[in-house]
Amino acid sequence: RSCGYGIDACGDKDLAACARADANSFRDALLEKGLVGSSITRVLGTVRSVFNFAAAEIGISVNNPFAGVYYDRRAGVEDREPLPINAIRSLQKLCKAEDDDLRWLVALVSDTGMRLAEAAGLLVEDIQLSGPIPHVVVREHPWRRLKTSGSTRTVPLAGASLWAAQRLVAEVRDSRFAFPRYNRTDRTNANSASAALNKWMKPYVSEKGTMHSFRHSMRDRLRAVECPADIVDQIGGWQTEGIGHGYGTGYPLDVLAKW
Repeated sequence: RSCGYGIDACGDKDLAACARADANSFRDALLEKGLVGSSITRVLGTVRSVFNFAAAEIGISVNNPFAGVYYDRRAGVEDREPLPINAIRSLQKLCKAEDDDLRWLVALVSDTGMRLAEAAGLLVEDIQLSGPIPHVVVREHPWRRLKTSGSTRTVPLAGASLWAAQRLVAEVRDSRFAFPRYNRTDRTNANSASAALNKWMKPYVSEKGTMHSFRHSMRDRLRAVECPADIVDQIGGWQTEGIGHGYGTGYPLDVLAKW
């Protein structure tokens, strides 16, 4: 998609023919699309990396015109707002009252801090309720990639998330997907899930409150009980800095469940 944007703006050119003017035209085209600064950063970063990789594979030495392009990286970017705990509890009560697949998805995210796409792309078999510690296995699937390598993880189920998982396993019979409505093609439609659930939540949360706010709230909730930062990172699938964190397999499930 990102490279397609570039070709639309600059044409399908030989690498050596790409100039700074092309990169600037590409930037201007992204601005005209209405993309915010953070989205432009992602798109340009992808194209820049593809350009470098292709040049290295071909064996040519050429300056990358997509490096160091100027634009306002903060333009249009709004700070994410975590949901206060009373709002989370109110939403969880509403989920249990309405008790359908959309509300199961909200509840599952609310007490795990999973990304919405991670939850929407789950298989029923990814939800493990047998054994002493119910949990969900977040892993990459062909229909739903994960954001980073550290996003592969096991997350304990508790509270509303455990209730949602139990309802899913009990009710989803005719599909291997936990949320079939968002997996009718070869890609999990997380954008559709986000639009529908944000619209449902809107009357009950602040103006900046969204489904992604649950993820910010989970980080704050774990901080509030003085959970060690590397355990927080493992639960949420955030990248932990430092060479030592690349060793071993991480904390066992019972330690994660305790926190």
